[in-house]
Amino acid sequence: MHLKNTQKQYGLVSILLHWLTALTIIGLFALGLYMVELDYYDPWYKQGPDLHKSIGLLLLVVLIFRTGWRLFTNSPKPLESHKIWERTLAHLTHIMLYLLILLVIFSGYLISTADGRPVSVFGWFDVPALVTGIDQLESYAGTVHYYLAFTLIGLASLHGLAAIKHHLFDKDDTLRRMLGTVKK
Repeated sequence: MHLKNTQKQYGLVSILLHWLTALTIIGLFALGLYMVELDYYDPWYKQGPDLHKSIGLLLLVVLIFRTGWRLFTNSPKPLESHKIWERTLAHLTHIMLYLLILLVIFSGYLISTADGRPVSVFGWFDVPALVTGIDQLESYAGTVHYYLAFTLIGLASLHGLAAIKHHLFDKDDTLRRMLGTVKK
């Protein structure tokens, strides 16, 4: 397998970035749902949010790298069996996924820094509060974060179902390209 993408399939870097992003988003979503049910005396009451914030901000770094990688590395050519509407919808879906990830991270950042305190990323470094002094910022950002996270999971689920549809029903290489198992 190549590190870079080829005309037929994604390279190892793109594949690893794709699955790292997907698993991280699923994990953060699950942790987010778990966290809102915790009470003050639960040991995860403080640990859960700290972990969620740290991983979320590291995901931003991955997203920036992934966007750069995507801009400077050619993607495989669309499969000839894909209809024009499928290609267009796939392209728009990818744009929306990137945008939603960015907006979910940004709204989470606003929740965490609304009080003016920085976010510590695993104690390695702090991300300073840049937007403060807005009345009810934490509440508004929390609402946006909640609904965008559900929208992201919904769209990612449709994305995954489309890949499964291509694999099981269309019997094409769409899913195999992102698994690195395209037959030569």
